[in-house]
Amino acid sequence: MKKVLLLGLSGNIGQQTIDVLKKYNKDFLLVGFSVGYHHELIEDVLKEFPSVKYIYLREGAMTKHYRYLYRKVTFYTGESGLKKLIRNCRFDICVNALVGFVGLEPSIQVLKKNKILCLANKEALVTGGTLINALLNKHKGKLYPIDSEHVAVAKCLSKCSRFDVKRIILTASGGALRDWPIDKLAKAKASDALKHPNWHMGDKITIDCATMMNKGFEVIEAFYLFNFPLEQIDVLMHKESLVHSMVQLNDGSYLLDYGHPDMRTCIEYALFEGKNKFDVLHVNSLSELKDCHFFSVDLKRYPLFEFARSTLVEGGTKLVVLNAADEVAVNAFLAGKIGFLDIVDVIKKIVSRHSSLMFPTLNEIKLIDKKSKEVTEIICSTYYHQ
Repeated sequence: MKKVLLLGLSGNIGQQTIDVLKKYNKDFLLVGFSVGYHHELIEDVLKEFPSVKYIYLREGAMTKHYRYLYRKVTFYTGESGLKKLIRNCRFDICVNALVGFVGLEPSIQVLKKNKILCLANKEALVTGGTLINALLNKHKGKLYPIDSEHVAVAKCLSKCSRFDVKRIILTASGGALRDWPIDKLAKAKASDALKHPNWHMGDKITIDCATMMNKGFEVIEAFYLFNFPLEQIDVLMHKESLVHSMVQLNDGSYLLDYGHPDMRTCIEYALFEGKNKFDVLHVNSLSELKDCHFFSVDLKRYPLFEFARSTLVEGGTKLVVLNAADEVAVNAFLAGKIGFLDIVDVIKKIVSRHSSLMFPTLNEIKLIDKKSKEVTEIICSTYYHQ
């Protein structure tokens, strides 16, 4: 039985991870977790998993209360609390379901401890992919993706030789505004962009789907995860979201992961290190999939998608700035401070001003992230949106 540490209990991935751990309670044991502001979840989780001995609480004011209630559990809080949780908790597998840049340093800590990292935090690879790959090469830790697109690619690659691969193809739904006339996008409100037609996710990632920045981030993830050149990583629009991603072989045929979306199967794949049973389809042509439609990305509708790819080509800390500017700009849009198309304008301004550092340390990455967010906040404050 493997011991699991879950970072990001209260989010969608965190809650679905709990479902998976309940289902496979003879294979996995939850021993620790971190939770944001939804501390009310603690009681139920501890009833279900009395094996939990370590908890990080983001809301420090509640720590004293929970320490009194649960004397046998060690609670952490504060700026260094998450580090202490990872350092002191005895685990075999860490599921990183944190949202945002905050997920990078915990990922590095886990890999330095030579543990298994099941990663749902795409920002860790976007901002620190070079550091993470260096750790994977140097230490004995392992990394398995949880994002459905990357799990799909991993499944397909396991069924063929990488020398037979012509290209990796990630699929994209297009987000909530995919059918809006382009000349109407400037008027889109947060409530419009949050109505994703296929998925129920957090607010930030849903807006990133609407701009397709999320798919740009996933291309960057795929670049670091699978070690294929960017020229062999493509994206196709696919509104039905039945094909989670695919691999095209040199003979023109395709291997693909097909089925109704359920993130629990992706979590299972990661927890079992890709050793659980799964099937992939092999078709000679995508036209054989009668209930699926595919078409190219409209770069006029989704300029941030191509901008993310070009930023990866430039490399270095421009990727850190790209992520930082996106986090702040999306939050500003959600708060009604800037318009939907202003997100594009803000991100391009911030990234274009940055002189990239090619081989940054973690401390340099953290400093650049902090400064970039401060500058982006200032830029967003200059916009007037109503």
